[in-house]
This record gives sequence, structure tokens and C-alpha cells, in this order.
Amino acid sequence: MNWVKKNWSNVLFVVVIVLLVLPQTSLPIKTFVSRITATSPNTESEIEREVLTDYQWNLKDLNCGEADFSKFKGKKILINFWATWCPPCVADMPSMQELYNDYKDNVVFVFVTNEKEPAVNKFITKYGYTFPIYKAISPTPELLRTNNLPTTYLLNEAGEILINKTGAADWNSDNVRALME
Repeated sequence: MNWVKKNWSNVLFVVVIVLLVLPQTSLPIKTFVSRITATSPNTESEIEREVLTDYQWNLKDLNCGEADFSKFKGKKILINFWATWCPPCVADMPSMQELYNDYKDNVVFVFVTNEKEPAVNKFITKYGYTFPIYKAISPTPELLRTNNLPTTYLLNEAGEILINKTGAADWNSDNVRALME
């Protein structure tokens, strides 16, 4: 017992490391930390905004077959690249669902994953998410290509990228809601 009193900080450090390594505790802890540190994403300045011109992208909707991304041209679009094993992605999902609930009639939501359907379906069923999920079946347009998860883009009707955010964010913020209006 004396040894523990002397080395309590070392014991605590080892316990924290073990919790972060174990898969059963690692994802929830990292998700929690991502969620509490998330802030509203920054808006791209009008001068620096890039414009998506290539809408040639074929997607497979996990619920109802193929979707042609070019049909979304001229609409506000939120595109989110994510995965079920990614703690910042999982942290984003509750605020994304709230946005989807409020703006699904005015904004096209495109959640893209490359995971197998059973894992994705288990995840969305477990948490009750209802937003549309897609898999890319043709190359992603150059301007939207990323190797980082999560990455989220918000495009206006002219194809201007209003938000280009990598990492967790508070998507249900006043800033994002103002852009959705």
C-alpha cells in the first residue's frame, strides 16, 4: 500500500494508457474528448473560397441504390467523409443529426463512408441516425478528395465551399445554422 501512495501518479498514468489502448474503452473516451473540445467550424473567406465545378461523382445510397451527385448541383450541399471507427467522426454525428432533422428539406446531406454495409448499418441503427449514407462508386471530385476523417464541406448553391473542416466540430452551432438558412 505504501508503494501505491508513493507512485499514485504512475499508477494513474498506466490505468489511463490501458483504457486508451483497450478497444472497448478507447473509442468512447476519444469520442467524449473530441465532443467536448469541438468548436464551431470556421467559414472560408469570400476571397479564398474554392468553387466545385466537377459534379461527376457516382454514389451508392445504402438505402435505395445509386445516386448521381450531379443532380445536387445548384443546391446547398453538406458532404461529410466519416467512419464508424473514427472517434472525431462519431463525436460529430449527434450534431449532424440535429442539422439533418432541421434542414433536410433545404440542404442535400451526403455522408460518405468506405466501410462495409453491415458495420455502417449496425452503427446507424444503434444510435438512431436517419441521414443518408453513401459509398463512392466512382472517383471523388478532385476538390473534395481527402485522406483525413472526418472531413466536412458545406457548399452553397453556386458550388462555393463555405466550410472545409477536418476534425470534430460543433455542427449544430449558430454559425453553421446561419449558413444553412
